[in-house]
Amino acid sequence: MAIPTLEHFLRKPFRYYLVLTSLALATPYAFAPYYYHFLMPFLFAGLIILTELRPNSRISTAYWFGLVAYTSQFWWIHTALHTVSGLPNIYAIPLTFLLPAFLALFPAIAFWLYEKHHLPRPLALGVMLPLLWTITEFGRERVFTGFGWGALGYSQISEYSPLAAFAPIGGIHLVTLATAALSCWLVLVVRNRFWWQRVIFVLAIAGLTYQAQILRTISYTYQQPKEVRVALLQGNIPQHLKFDDEQLLPTYRRYFDLVSKTKAEIVVLPETAFPQYLQHIDKKIIDRFAEKAKENGSALAVGIPAFTEDNKGQLNAMINLANFNPMQPEKLQVYAKNHLVPFGEFKPIPQLTEPLYKQMNMPLSDFKRGGIGQEPFDMAGEKVAMNICYEDGFGDELIESAKKSTLLANASNMAWYGNSNAMWQQLQQSQTRALEMGRYLIRAQNNGASAIIAPNGKVVEYTKPNTTAILEGKVHGMTGETPYMRLGSSWYLFYAMLAVAGVLMSYRPRTKLTPILPTINPNNQSIDKNTFGKSNRQPEKNAPKNESPIDPLTQDKIATHQKSKDDKIEQPVEKPIETIPIPMAQPEMVQRKSVNSFVVDPEKVQQAQASAVMPDSNKIIFTAPDTLDASKQMWRPIAPPHNAEDDIVRQSENKRQNIKPKRKKNKKRK
Repeated sequence: MAIPTLEHFLRKPFRYYLVLTSLALATPYAFAPYYYHFLMPFLFAGLIILTELRPNSRISTAYWFGLVAYTSQFWWIHTALHTVSGLPNIYAIPLTFLLPAFLALFPAIAFWLYEKHHLPRPLALGVMLPLLWTITEFGRERVFTGFGWGALGYSQISEYSPLAAFAPIGGIHLVTLATAALSCWLVLVVRNRFWWQRVIFVLAIAGLTYQAQILRTISYTYQQPKEVRVALLQGNIPQHLKFDDEQLLPTYRRYFDLVSKTKAEIVVLPETAFPQYLQHIDKKIIDRFAEKAKENGSALAVGIPAFTEDNKGQLNAMINLANFNPMQPEKLQVYAKNHLVPFGEFKPIPQLTEPLYKQMNMPLSDFKRGGIGQEPFDMAGEKVAMNICYEDGFGDELIESAKKSTLLANASNMAWYGNSNAMWQQLQQSQTRALEMGRYLIRAQNNGASAIIAPNGKVVEYTKPNTTAILEGKVHGMTGETPYMRLGSSWYLFYAMLAVAGVLMSYRPRTKLTPILPTINPNNQSIDKNTFGKSNRQPEKNAPKNESPIDPLTQDKIATHQKSKDDKIEQPVEKPIETIPIPMAQPEMVQRKSVNSFVVDPEKVQQAQASAVMPDSNKIIFTAPDTLDASKQMWRPIAPPHNAEDDIVRQSENKRQNIKPKRKKNKKRK
């Protein structure tokens, strides 16, 4: 009994989509907090194999994979909309699927573009597909303000993943390109008919991982000798109480107690730790916090919303109380968030979204941008480049401020997403920014996970989620720039990938000669050996008119002609015609449907290919056509090709038959 192949097992749509859905549902385990980085290359390779098994469903397969994968990764959208904001499920559930449904378009676009190539499979799968996937993920990070969460590259930002070494060279998109290439090469190793191609791609995988391990040991920035002690205050204020007027004083007391207990040189509070606007809050509260921090020898940074200078807009801001002067509050150093969360911090389409906001408890939902390249905070002799929550996922926008800084800091409020994986996924993005910029990054979170991250992306210390805590640790200021910082953005990588992809897409193969298939006779179950090897090529100019082209591999098998000196007509020397039985013409392989049509079982045809070969030239007699579903292909007998020998024999026989009746008529006349 033959072992069923993968193609046979996945022939039924139910099995096919069950495997596809299982692969997509497993993608969250490749990211934080699980950090199973080795899973993603195999999961992506599984997607590629499934698209090859059903090439006509390639685009829909990629879309379904993206829809299920992004929904399973970002299910915390429902937590923010329904559990925390109070939006009814009749609206929350459809809106939860809205973002994954949009994001899934980008994998579908990548495979749609992949169908347009005319390259050989090793070049198309090994080079073209990784480029197209990375290009579309680059676009996903920018279209409609962008959403880069869940990119392939983030799955490799782990302490033990060698591919993370590409982050300081080209950013997260270079890591994505390396991950996609590794997955495609795995497919070319597993599913390949040529052993030498398998060897090439095994060596490519080994070379990529070995080079990444070497790059992991290189440090592009330099550590300052002075050690700085930092403290990150985690207040753990519940989101439903954060903006309650009755909870304002308890919130200030909790943070004041935390500030009083630490004597670190740099102290950072979370995003919107002070829930009142800077222009509305009692200035005595700010002065009290600044004085206490100064007594302890600390430079304090606090998250607080503020109005713009014209009082017409709102800002999600951080303020530096290191040199606060109550007599001159206008000299307060402020950082305003630039990359805002769509539908969370600004309203893209107010006419449509305003009715939904009225049903949700979502204050501070219409901010203005602060701008790129804002000046770092001067804190305890260090230049601290601030960023707030969501903008930690966009490395290109942080480069300009990071060049002026010695330390990076992020302040967030992840209480919107409850106990979901959102806080851990954002932590992994902070690890990426530390790797890209080659600097320590400190994270102050409202409910976790506050953390200290080293320049190599390793999490040094972190707090338990949903607890009130003070995380203290030691860091060093870093100087110098990584190659990614010198480039200034990922656009150069994007242009390079686009140029290479454009060259590959413009490739057109040369036209090939179409061979004539041998005659299939289901009644005799045999084939003339001399008819194999003929093609649709025209005879050479110097060749006789009645002579057809001869395949060199079968030249010694055809009938030879002896040309007489006196006669103009060639006298053929007939040889017995050898026949080869066709194993495909068996009852279980070919079923008669009508007088001149037959249905061929593709599995039997594949078995016949292995045995139906020429004994001398090792040429395959019959090959199945490259179609989607060969079981539905109708086959008709093909007329035998033109042969010069048959013409000569037929002419001689006709002449003999025509001469005899003429002689009989002459006798009658006489």
